[in-house]
Amino acid sequence: MAGKNIKVLLVEDNPGDVFLLQELLKEVSTVVVELMPVERLAEALNYLAKEVFDVILLDLSLPDSQGLETFVMAHLQAKATPIIVLTGIDDETLATRAMQQGAQDYLVKGQVTGDLLVRSMRYAIERQRADDALRHSEERFRVALKNSPIFVYNQDQELRYTWVYNPPSRVTVEEILGKQDLDIMPVEDAQHLIKIKRGVLTTGIGTREEVSITIKDITRYYDLTIEPLRNEAQEVVGVTCASIDISERQAALRDQQAALRDRKLAEEKIREQAALLDVTTDAICVRDLNNQIIFWNKGAETLYGWQATEAWGKNASELLYDEPSPEIEAALLQTLSKSKWQGELTKLSKMGKEILVASRWSLVCDEQGKPKSILTVDTDITDKKHLEAQLFRAQRLESIGTLASGIAHDLNNILTPILAGAQLLPLKFPDADERTRHLLEILEINARRGADLVKQVLSFARGVEGKRITLQLKHLIMEVAKILKETFPKSIEISTDVPQDLWMVSGDSTQLHQVLMNLCVNARDAMANGGNLSISAENLLIDENYARMNLEAKEGPYTVITVSDTGVGIPREILDRIFEPFFTTKDVGQGTGLGLSTVLGIIKSHGGFVNVYSEPGSGTSFKVYLPAVEGMETLSPENLPPQTGHGELILVVDDEVAIQEITKTSLETHNYKTLIASDGIEAIALYAKNRDKISVVLMDMMLPSLDGLTAIRTLQKINPQVRIIASSGLMSDNKLSAAAAIGINTFLSKPYTVNELLLSLQKVLS
Repeated sequence: MAGKNIKVLLVEDNPGDVFLLQELLKEVSTVVVELMPVERLAEALNYLAKEVFDVILLDLSLPDSQGLETFVMAHLQAKATPIIVLTGIDDETLATRAMQQGAQDYLVKGQVTGDLLVRSMRYAIERQRADDALRHSEERFRVALKNSPIFVYNQDQELRYTWVYNPPSRVTVEEILGKQDLDIMPVEDAQHLIKIKRGVLTTGIGTREEVSITIKDITRYYDLTIEPLRNEAQEVVGVTCASIDISERQAALRDQQAALRDRKLAEEKIREQAALLDVTTDAICVRDLNNQIIFWNKGAETLYGWQATEAWGKNASELLYDEPSPEIEAALLQTLSKSKWQGELTKLSKMGKEILVASRWSLVCDEQGKPKSILTVDTDITDKKHLEAQLFRAQRLESIGTLASGIAHDLNNILTPILAGAQLLPLKFPDADERTRHLLEILEINARRGADLVKQVLSFARGVEGKRITLQLKHLIMEVAKILKETFPKSIEISTDVPQDLWMVSGDSTQLHQVLMNLCVNARDAMANGGNLSISAENLLIDENYARMNLEAKEGPYTVITVSDTGVGIPREILDRIFEPFFTTKDVGQGTGLGLSTVLGIIKSHGGFVNVYSEPGSGTSFKVYLPAVEGMETLSPENLPPQTGHGELILVVDDEVAIQEITKTSLETHNYKTLIASDGIEAIALYAKNRDKISVVLMDMMLPSLDGLTAIRTLQKINPQVRIIASSGLMSDNKLSAAAAIGINTFLSKPYTVNELLLSLQKVLS
């Protein structure tokens, strides 16, 4: 619409209002508005019968018509022309009814500027065009499916027909729904179909076969495609099938007379299957043998962020991969040689986000059997793999711990007599010379070092029980900070931040002192040229929301200690190994590799867990979570249960379905209302439509299609007073600075608790 004139029919009987609108629109420099003013509804209807306008500005109070009836009559005559109600009646009920009847917007005179009016007209025109295109597309799909030879149906896990469309002419929908294959066809045919469908239910991988089926004593041949039917949690809940009658093709092949007909059937099959698969959540792509994309479904748009119009004709490797890889070459070779391949691949979204997918490749051939394209079906397994990685890491550490425990036990048995002998020999030979005494001292010192090393291994393997007492960790933190300031280089600045009302924990003070010292020594070693080391603590009430996002967390109160540095950071490729015993990146002789494994062992023995956040070049933060105990100090106002809402509408913007659902449930449980958007574009559209109703926008910063920062800037242009809470699982300093620069000062780090969410809402609403 930029740069194009807008032709407007203005239905307004007040000359003063007409003049004011003309003056307002003259101030807009971005577009020329051609205004055609009329005073009566009858005149407007006459114009609409013979002229075409881009948009209509309609007053509801006219000499020949009053109220909502004015809009209804104009809307009937205007047909596809968008109507914006521009009236002096500030009535929310009337505005709602007008929007329900089809008005694109409802504006009140005296409350609009020229720029706002032009934006509203542009949005109305673009929305009308989008609605028209959607209607045409849906109608084409419906007609194509109805007139096609394809029989489409869904079956549940018991293989009962739950949805049927376009069945064969000799059988009705009513005869199929709710039944199983054994109820409608001979046993032999039914058992063959059941075996194929059970295989798809079990493996979760689709298949395609040619089958013969007899119904009402008539045998026909079908090209049958079966795909797993999944729910929103990606669980297989049944099968979805597309069946094409190829009996004529089979007969023609036997008679060698069907080369044009086969080609037509193949093309129809591909088109119809593509249309059907457009409704699946899987990403489906068809590319030719030159790797150019020729089909891109809605699932691919959602998963990768590229619209179909952007993807068509593009090289698939350049669009979805950062660089060529041996895995892609191997998949392509196997597909070309064996007609299919399946495995796991890492691909990139439009925003550069890495997505792990379970990918199935199939070779599509022409009627002569020559390869002509490759069909790929991708299922997003990023979240699933993340949880699996947490589980595998915990299992790996547990296995290593079991092994280390056994070794440590044997080493203790070995070291005990050595240490005892080293202590007894000086008593046995009191007259030994100085060299001998020195050798015995060396023997005892190293035996003690070995024993200490074994003790650290045992700390990792099963935790050291120690003496559990109720502790106030702020005293321990202050004690450690005092030691650090006296012993660490002056180039490292030490800071602490501990609230006075920190909750109590049950633990061994010596062991927890060792945890803090180990973390701080690691932080010192990461800042060879100096930097900042901070120790902070906070109270955290972990709820179901947080526990679902973190495998090791449990619901309940925790005390959290954070040790952060501004050092070199930890490379991503070794982040999962840092807690393994004897794993170290330090030079030989400078570390045993047991510091972090000891930390983990001690914290686990206290019933807690440890999280680490690190960016190479930007520093590292270790968060230690310890269960809080009864007898804690009085809660401060910010830690008291937050107040519930008063029906405020919250726009939740997040591309993770699980987070959408739990956040929606949490808010609505506490008397808020919610709108959900999956990306920045959808968020802008919803806000533009409901700006007067939405109180706060909860915006994820990492979104497909349009990132959170850009979406926030756009919302601020629509409404400079919009209230926004920014949320992210990894909020870097650059993102924080950029958000702060545009006035966003409320941040919510994932995973967050319901209390943290409600407190953030109270903060921005007040």
